[in-house]
Amino acid sequence: MSSAMTWSLDARTPVRLLDAATEAPPGAVVLAEDGAPLPAGTARVERYATPVATPHPIGCACCQPRNPVSIALDRLFLARMREGLEFREVVAVTATEAGRAAVAAALQGDSVTVARFRAE
Repeated sequence: MSSAMTWSLDARTPVRLLDAATEAPPGAVVLAEDGAPLPAGTARVERYATPVATPHPIGCACCQPRNPVSIALDRLFLARMREGLEFREVVAVTATEAGRAAVAAALQGDSVTVARFRAE
């Protein structure tokens, strides 16, 4: 009888959605919705605007080219490559349900974001 082992290595950067800004660890890299409270002692903050409600899904080609969360995560990825910004995870802080939905939509539906980041 043989046993099969399943190996999994996911090198994408985790994005952790926080319930409160106070949960962020010191020196965290933060993805923050406009208007969301910021944790103290962050290493870097990338803000995004809350998407305007449309009858279409976030990122629909006729309404908006890309989700603002995806664009903010792109800026963090580029800062890592160009500026040497080091981080093991991104913590997301939101102010509204629309902001939380935008983070989830980016981590599920934007192919570039999904290639670089994963929900934790």
